[in-house]
Formats: sequence, structure tokens, C-alpha cells
Amino acid sequence: MVTPRAVVRDLHTGTEAARLMSMLILVYSVSPILAPLVGSFVAEAASWRAVFWVIGALAVLAMAMVAAMLPETRPPAARAQSSLRGAMASYGVLLRDRNFLAVAFMASLTLSGFFVYVANSSFVMSTHYGISPRMYAALFALNAVSMIAASQFNGWLAARFGIRRVLRTAVIAHAAVTGLLLVLTLAGVDRLGVLVGLLMAVYGLNGVIVPSAFVVAMEGHAARAGTASALLGTLNFAGGAVMVALVSPFANGTPLPMVAGIACCSAIVLVLAMRALRLAHATAPVSA
Repeated sequence: MVTPRAVVRDLHTGTEAARLMSMLILVYSVSPILAPLVGSFVAEAASWRAVFWVIGALAVLAMAMVAAMLPETRPPAARAQSSLRGAMASYGVLLRDRNFLAVAFMASLTLSGFFVYVANSSFVMSTHYGISPRMYAALFALNAVSMIAASQFNGWLAARFGIRRVLRTAVIAHAAVTGLLLVLTLAGVDRLGVLVGLLMAVYGLNGVIVPSAFVVAMEGHAARAGTASALLGTLNFAGGAVMVALVSPFANGTPLPMVAGIACCSAIVLVLAMRALRLAHATAPVSA
């Protein structure tokens, strides 16, 4: 995702960038649908070791396609500044930009909630609810479908209402749904349908929040789009690793620790949004 984000920022801003970021989320979200199915077929046809050979072959194919089909999108004048010293200087600028960091952590923690789900849901679904592996794969895929469907409206919403307003509204809705899920879980409502339905809504909102946050974070850093994209990617996975590590000690096979971790991520994102997306800027769209 690092290079595609930088390419989008090199070529587009505003609502068009939001639309293309949402398309990247679509491609990225297809993997949770296809991976379990393809992996099971490969493992059954050969062995579990064959899965790694297939992944390696796909990685080589992807590198060849990038080399042959993806041209350089950074302006020639900016390429002359590409160096280790330039990259370190760019990281320094980004790390001193409080607004960039706030929005970057919004994207990171939104995705961290999904990583908490990935790390815990298989145990919750199989141990607590007793569903089969195939059913779990289908339920897992529903979240990806929800994210894909919602992300495709993001460009239209950004063009109509302004990307900051869309992002702020999606964050509020995300916190409300995760808060409702936590309250219901604490109240003893333990139904698979409720958990699956509300999580589908949560991850549908992910499809709006994440690409919008990427666009807003990178809008003021055209000259260092690659570095900004790399830092966003690092924060995304680092945040996920930290949140999974924090939730794991409390995992007991029930939905509560997982739901609490997801709700915690969402609450922090809401606080960051109130800081980074002030009301005065909420109605102002990113320049097209």
C-alpha cells in the first residue's frame, strides 16, 4: 500500500484522491475474501508448505509487474532530492507536524481495531460460538465485503460534503457503533448475529475512515509523499501490533476482551478527530 498511496498523492488531491484511495482499499480488502479459500485449496492439493511457495511466486510476479508497468510519478525536479539525508529530513518534518500525526494515528488505530478482530475472532467464533472453519471464513469475508461496499461511496461523499466532514462524521458513527457493541456485551447480550451485524457496520465505516484519513494526512506533504506514505504504513502495523499485544493477556475465548479492544481504539480515534478535525475546518473540502 505504500507505493500506491504515494502515486495517488503525486497525481491527485481532493475528492479524486479520496476516490482512488477508496479503490486501493477495495483491492486491499479483496484478500480477506480470497486468501482463506485459495489457501485451503492449495493446502489440500499439495501441502501447507506449498502455500509459502505460492506466496513467493506471487511476490516475484508483483515485483515484475511493478518494474514493467508502473512508471515513475514523482516530478523530475523532486527526484533529485531523493537521498538518505533527504528521507531523514522528511521524517523530521512529518514527526513535527502535529496535524499529520493526529490524522495518521486515526488511520492507525482504526486499522488496529481490525487487527484486534483478526487476532481474536477465530478463538471467539470457534470456542465460544462453536462455528465451523468454513463458516468463520464466510463471516470474516462479510467484514471485507462491508468495507469494500462502503469505501466505494467515499469519493461521492467527499465530493458532496467535503472530505473532512465525511471523515469526522464517520469517526463519530464508528465510536457510537463500537460503544453500543461494548455496552451490549457488558449487559450480557451474547448473540452471534448481534456481534456479526455490528462489526459489519464498524468495518464498513473503516472503509470510509481509512482512505479519507490517508488523503487528509498527506495533503500538505506533496513533496514528501513517499516518506509520508511509508510512515503511515509503519504506524498502521505498529499500532496493530501494540493493540494486539495489549488485548492478548485478557483474551479468554469470550467476545468481551476483543470488543473492549476494538471500542478502545475507536474511542481514541474519536478524541484525535476532535483535535485534528476542528469544526472550523469540518466543512472545508480538501482542494481539488
